[in-house]
Amino acid sequence: MTSQVQLDAGVVTRCRRRVHLEHDPAMRDAPTLPPDPTGRQRKADATDHRRAVVTALGRVVGSELMEIPQDVPSADRERVTAAAMRAGVRFIWGAALPRDPLGGRRGGIDLLVKDTTGYVPVLVVRHKVSDPGQGARTSPLSHPLPGGARVDPLRKVRPQPRDQLRLAHALRQLQAAGHAARGRATGGVVGMDADVVVWHDLEAPNWPGGRTALAEYDSRFADRLAVAAAAATGAQPLARPSRIVECRSCPWWPVCEGDLRTARDVSLVVRGEDAVALRGAGVATVDDLALLDPAEPVTPLVGMPHADAVVLARAWLRDLTVVRRVPSMDVPRADVEVDVDMESFGDLGAYMWGCLLSGADVGEEHGYRAFATWDPLPCDDEARSFAEFWGWLTGVRLRARARGLSFRAYCYNELAENRWLLGSAQRFRGRPGIPTVAQVREFISSDAWVDLFGIVQQQFLCAHGKGLKTIAPVAGFTWRDPEAGGENSMRWYRDAVGMDGQPPDPDQARRLLEYNEDDVRATHTLRDWMTSDAMDDLPFAGDL
Repeated sequence: MTSQVQLDAGVVTRCRRRVHLEHDPAMRDAPTLPPDPTGRQRKADATDHRRAVVTALGRVVGSELMEIPQDVPSADRERVTAAAMRAGVRFIWGAALPRDPLGGRRGGIDLLVKDTTGYVPVLVVRHKVSDPGQGARTSPLSHPLPGGARVDPLRKVRPQPRDQLRLAHALRQLQAAGHAARGRATGGVVGMDADVVVWHDLEAPNWPGGRTALAEYDSRFADRLAVAAAAATGAQPLARPSRIVECRSCPWWPVCEGDLRTARDVSLVVRGEDAVALRGAGVATVDDLALLDPAEPVTPLVGMPHADAVVLARAWLRDLTVVRRVPSMDVPRADVEVDVDMESFGDLGAYMWGCLLSGADVGEEHGYRAFATWDPLPCDDEARSFAEFWGWLTGVRLRARARGLSFRAYCYNELAENRWLLGSAQRFRGRPGIPTVAQVREFISSDAWVDLFGIVQQQFLCAHGKGLKTIAPVAGFTWRDPEAGGENSMRWYRDAVGMDGQPPDPDQARRLLEYNEDDVRATHTLRDWMTSDAMDDLPFAGDL
């Protein structure tokens, strides 16, 4: 039986409700969010990356590479791709795979490589697909065939579930068309470094519960196909709105938010699996949750304790952004304090380390300073700026110790800073002023390095999120730039360094410096607020 709808690979990592809305004829004129400029830029960067990869591949395989034209209708591209596979072309770039009407699949793949018994899909992505280590199966880009793969002594696979599910989709299309290589289900990925293909065994039980990528894909795709078919035919919807992490970047959020607020849905307070569990226990609204006894759970929750969920519901009903979880706050302070905020550009590197020095005198001028490179990342000058930052921070720390003063440095959510502290020490090891990885580990594991996000998480309940841009305004801080945010800063950085063929824009560099300064001043303001008498006036969870 032919499926009434045909879906691409993206649906298996997409919210079920979004799949419904995209296939519901009644939603064609519904208001959606405009395309995100940062998202558009990411797509453009990915296109440029794929172009660089096919150019490099073409240099080494020459006439064995056939590129499918992209400026023709999809039906024509599918016919050309099918003809190339029948002819046994060894490498097919930009393949539009034959549609699978029985399976309900459509889509393409960046590269098809011909193995001895058929074709294997290869995905080209603009993110890292491996980490330092060993055990990944790779082959050089000059020989992108699974038969030439070896166990790499320098790389381990970086888990990227989305990549494996996209490969599984392409594999099922190849199988339906009769052109898939026989034997073990395999797919390759070329990542940001673009020097090797990392090969994935799609039948290996590497997923939770011992599942394989192929089995996970089949289960998800069958579900999304049923959701889309129900929406397209006007049948009873199989997916209802529920707030999840993906909502923050979904173009359909205005539709779902309106529905959720009208229903006062419980997912406005607890997201994901917890919202599903509570609905299953008969707790469908925020009001229902707020009426529960905090001491008597009605169902197990994974995201937070039951008592916290009840208090958050009560805070939400009172429009309270922050509630104290503890009677009195415990925030480590010191004689000498430094607030730190790092700015990075994707996986390419960290181009700025901003610092705000306050407290007792250690022979350095108080206030904000930034250690930055304005050469486009990745670049050697990044080592210089990181070394200067580390040298300055270490100097302040040592002078404080020499004067008998306590010292602490603060950040907001240490995961990002720690990643680039350790990564920079590793990438630039041996260069002047670069600390060893052991020195960085000693610092970030010491009492001198304080993550304010962790303290907020432990000592506050936050009804509208725990991000710095949400919490700091409650403490009275305001960013000077109305567009301040991590996503927008990516766009400003491109302009600042002239990444798109334009001259570097010094105004955007100044904008980034101001944005970074505001971030460190926000953490300083938040810390002062948390250790002030203002906490006495903040609602206490026990009172709610």
